[in-house]
Amino acid sequence: MKEEVYGYVRVSSKDQNEERQVIAMLNFGVCQSHIIVEKQSGKNFNRPKYQKLVEKMKNNDTLVIKSIDRLGRNYEEIIEQWRMLTKEKHVRIVVLDMPLLDTRKEHDLIGTLISDIVLQLLSYVAQTEREFIHQRQAEGIAAAKARGVHFGPQRIQLSYEFDHYAYLWSKGDISSRKAAQRLGISYQTFLRRVKEKEYQKNL
Repeated sequence: MKEEVYGYVRVSSKDQNEERQVIAMLNFGVCQSHIIVEKQSGKNFNRPKYQKLVEKMKNNDTLVIKSIDRLGRNYEEIIEQWRMLTKEKHVRIVVLDMPLLDTRKEHDLIGTLISDIVLQLLSYVAQTEREFIHQRQAEGIAAAKARGVHFGPQRIQLSYEFDHYAYLWSKGDISSRKAAQRLGISYQTFLRRVKEKEYQKNL
């Protein structure tokens, strides 16, 4: 049976462009019909197209990926997936961005050992970098909030007439929709801000 070469391309969201990865696959020699593109997070391996591809691949087929993080984001799961593909299904793996991770070249025990060590090191580094990014993002948000920066939609500045119409509304002399119309805001915003002011008075 003919040995096949498949390319697996993954982007984290529908907004991301997979073109760079696809071009790398084509330049490597993967047929367009054998390139599988999946737009889904790499946080786990519950990806329909990837799972279907794994089931389809057979002994000595080759799986090509652009970089190790396209396979996944979790260090332990990447290692386990690599072991399953290479040891159980006997699929060859090529990581384009890292020539050392090319199991087609493993003809002896030393080659296998080097590949396994490099894989574990890169997987660890990739996961650690993601954790640092998340930490820096959290620290940046916390620092911004401490400076008084507000996240989310900017609050509407109320007209000086707001208290007047809020008073009329509380007396039943005007509807919330009419009051909001006079103030140039939505009636939902009018009612919400009335409640906020009432709450503040009761503090």
